[in-house]
Amino acid sequence: MADLYISWADYHEKIEQLALNIHQSGWQFNQIVCLAKGGLRVGDILSRLFKVPLAILSTSSYGGVNNQVRGSITISEHLSKTTTNLGSHVLLADDLVDSGITLQKVITWLDRRYGFYIEDLRSAVIWYKQCSVITPDYYVDYLADNPWIHQPFETYEQLSVAELSHVRAQALLSSETRQGG
Repeated sequence: MADLYISWADYHEKIEQLALNIHQSGWQFNQIVCLAKGGLRVGDILSRLFKVPLAILSTSSYGGVNNQVRGSITISEHLSKTTTNLGSHVLLADDLVDSGITLQKVITWLDRRYGFYIEDLRSAVIWYKQCSVITPDYYVDYLADNPWIHQPFETYEQLSVAELSHVRAQALLSSETRQGG
């Protein structure tokens, strides 16, 4: 099981492929719920492409060293949305399904709080790992060997603002030196 390293270009290409997979299915939906943090970018891009409202549900299940230790699942008390009611056909978007437990719990959470509104709920992720207890409705890559996925935004998890300031100052100094000024 080798780790999988994803560049920003690959990441955006995979989100676009996910959008095409959903589009090609012919399913019509009127709301996206994305799981934050990992699903924020996925949900945002899908919302823009499909021109449907985006709601955000914060969840957390990883922490520890390099944010790679699976812990207990925390689901936000509230769904952040800009519409009065949740749509009737909801696409639940995240970056990946690993164990699948978060996705299962969120589906139950949505049903308990918004089941009255939801007629159809489907899930979409970029990466679907074999070890998942649930199969997403839409995905781009099936990963039979369950690799750890290093996404391009993870660099910010090991970087403080002070370190960023130092790195940027060094880059600026280097640029000025190269330009002779």
